[in-house]
Amino acid sequence: MAGPILSTSLSVDYPGRPGVLQEASLEIAPGEIVGLVGESGSGKSTMALAILRLLEFRGGSVRGEARFGDRNLVEVPEKEMRRIRGRDIGLVLQSPIASLNPSMRIGDQIHESWRAHKEEYSKQFRRSDAIELLGRVSLSADEAFLRRYPRQLSVGQAQRVLIAMAIVHRPRLLIADEPTSALDAVTQSEILRLFSRLSHEMEMGILFISHDLLSVASICQRVAILAGGRVVEFHSTEAIFRQPQHEYTKALIASIPKLPAGLSPSRLEGVSPAEELQEIVPAMPVSG
Repeated sequence: MAGPILSTSLSVDYPGRPGVLQEASLEIAPGEIVGLVGESGSGKSTMALAILRLLEFRGGSVRGEARFGDRNLVEVPEKEMRRIRGRDIGLVLQSPIASLNPSMRIGDQIHESWRAHKEEYSKQFRRSDAIELLGRVSLSADEAFLRRYPRQLSVGQAQRVLIAMAIVHRPRLLIADEPTSALDAVTQSEILRLFSRLSHEMEMGILFISHDLLSVASICQRVAILAGGRVVEFHSTEAIFRQPQHEYTKALIASIPKLPAGLSPSRLEGVSPAEELQEIVPAMPVSG
């Protein structure tokens, strides 16, 4: 495996709430998808915001390291971080419709994503570039789609638009924070396969944050388990699901719903990739 593009050992305090994260450590290699799993309130989104240096706007303080290449993002000046966010590190959130500007056409929003870092590029961003980007995320690659407003999109289409905007500068790292939680099972499956394909095609590392172990099992090569502000286990997906070591990890896996006896996953319509695994658990990663 190539050297990591990101390695962390992060501690985060909020006013009146110290130790939200405590030396939380993980690493991501180029072209690798790493899952970050934990129950609600475990600090998963805090980890993402700490890496992106966005916590200070919420009154949080970050200590330790978020080593991105040869730079520690914790110590990078804010002016440089503004160039890194969106250019070198992309972000996809869980509420696609809320994340898009309802008053702007899709083509204009994609163009704005490019313009945020246009000083880094000599060529102009053309409509044909936007159409090509739509095709990359499996959307209608035509001018008519660029003229739509967010209200004219399904939730799945809106999420693909957000992914397109996040990869417009071909970032080395993409942070996806609960990106499938608002989607139905069929669309969720399609988006998971899209992440897997983009990671492979672009050699892009992805931090896939989720409370859904089945989704994590379907696309991630390694999984970090977050509990009590610490990463208590960080292993290959196979090891996490087949031989969990920490009691918290064992409890999470035990909580995954099982199918009724005699019901085969292959007979269900709209199942996610992980649900196609033999007997659901123990799970093995499958990429699309």
